[in-house]
Amino acid sequence: MRISARSRLLAVLGDPVQHSLSPLMHNAAIAALGLDAVYVALKVEPAALPVALAALDAIGVAGNVTVPHKVAAAGVLERLSPLARELQAVNAFWPEDGALVGDNTDVPGLQAVLQDLEAEGPWLVAGTGGAARAVAAVARAGRQTLLVSSRSSEREVEFIEWARSAGVRTESDDGRRVGLAVNATPLGLSPDDPRPFPADRLESGAAALDLVYAPGATEWVRACRARGLRAEDGRHLLVAQGAIAFERFFSGASAPREVMLAAVERALAA
Repeated sequence: MRISARSRLLAVLGDPVQHSLSPLMHNAAIAALGLDAVYVALKVEPAALPVALAALDAIGVAGNVTVPHKVAAAGVLERLSPLARELQAVNAFWPEDGALVGDNTDVPGLQAVLQDLEAEGPWLVAGTGGAARAVAAVARAGRQTLLVSSRSSEREVEFIEWARSAGVRTESDDGRRVGLAVNATPLGLSPDDPRPFPADRLESGAAALDLVYAPGATEWVRACRARGLRAEDGRHLLVAQGAIAFERFFSGASAPREVMLAAVERALAA
């Protein structure tokens, strides 16, 4: 892939962001389709997010936002898709008619991944950020009760109030057995991180989804698999939401999903 003075720039904004495989995945897709573009990662601290998005808006850059910016980005961008506006969470943006449009491709991506896991209810989510809001939207569509676990009781209460106002059957985690547990926190990015839930929290036949991805899967996913549970890390969601976003970035293009998945799998090979 050659970069020229005419190459289009795309970026993912996060903090931390050095772990992100979005550049590798999107650049593989760009190369496969012969597009003149490059996708990079930008470390943006929370306080700098409004300035960063304003700068990208001024020069017409498309891309993604990841931890911890998904909710904050929805409050910065003036134009949002109906889904992003409802969830007040954005993970993808692109220029359209002179302004950046924010969207949430996590929701359809999660729907595809959870359909494959065939998860029953109730569901349990760790976290209260933008990724957890996407989980809540999918739970609502599937008419599932969602239990919420957070290290901050204040954020947990705020999230439950928001989710209930959005029509999601939501309660604080009360320790009951669940059919699906989802880690929507950054826990697992570091090998020293604690597990989001004990592996024995899930009964036989339950499913686990870690939105974090790591070579050979995260430690929590490996622990769940060792108990015979259906468990996946975030690689398939990365590709699913990324392919949808790619088709927003390059209107009229069909995302080469097999190429994107192969690039991610190679990077995460144990």
